[in-house]
Amino acid sequence: MFSHEFVRNAYLAGTLIALACGTVGWFVVMRAQVFAGDALSHVAFVGAIAAATLGIDERLGLFVLTIGLAVGMAALGRRGQADDVAIGIAFAWILGIGILLITILSTSPHGGNGVTAANTLFGSIYGLSAGASRLAAVIALGATLATLAISRPLLFATIDGELARLRGIRVGVLGAVFLGLLAVVTAEATQAVGALLLLGLLAAPAGAAQQLTARPYLGIALSGLIAVVAMWGGLALSYAIGSLPPSSAIIGLAAAAYALAALHARTRAGGRGPEGRRATGRES
Repeated sequence: MFSHEFVRNAYLAGTLIALACGTVGWFVVMRAQVFAGDALSHVAFVGAIAAATLGIDERLGLFVLTIGLAVGMAALGRRGQADDVAIGIAFAWILGIGILLITILSTSPHGGNGVTAANTLFGSIYGLSAGASRLAAVIALGATLATLAISRPLLFATIDGELARLRGIRVGVLGAVFLGLLAVVTAEATQAVGALLLLGLLAAPAGAAQQLTARPYLGIALSGLIAVVAMWGGLALSYAIGSLPPSSAIIGLAAAAYALAALHARTRAGGRGPEGRRATGRES
């Protein structure tokens, strides 16, 4: 399998993208910003379509529009954390523009065959060149390290924003920076798993990790690990089963990990109740 360059490229980019999604995703779930992640994934799609319509590099459209909207949502929300109203306004506005751009693109010489839209919606990780995969890996690694660098104050601000503000932490700026990092990861990961399925790679590993442990840093590590394993397993499955899209396999494994973690957490909680204590002979 690894004798093929496209497979090596996919694993190089996919590993670091998954790690970034797992790391950033843990805070997305912790801060209840899953809706923001969903909105930004659709913004990334529209950004790629806009770039294709203009005949420029799709990655430029992905990053510029996604980061720009993230900053806008942070500005509209309170303390740098986009609220549902701000996200909903941005979501509806950008989707309206997207429909217009798809109409224009379908009649333009740049995208009449729909390849741009399909790749952005469903991902094209096996189509990454060596240069593109290395760039994706570098960007994803940078986003991961940046998230870890602000993890302590970000966790403090997430748990108790008012106390964090009183302690001198600029909660609004920190929230805007985090949304910017989420936008970077979203734009980069869209190339791997697509805008439609990206939310699964952001939320499922993080949700699984939070079912398994309440310890923040262990949870972040578990979230990244689960995302990477889902990426590796999904790529291997899609290679073995030619009709299985890699993005579907990746998200399917991530969702399965969440389901297993939730089942484990529920079983463990049940074992601590009166019936569980009787079963283990520990009832007083």
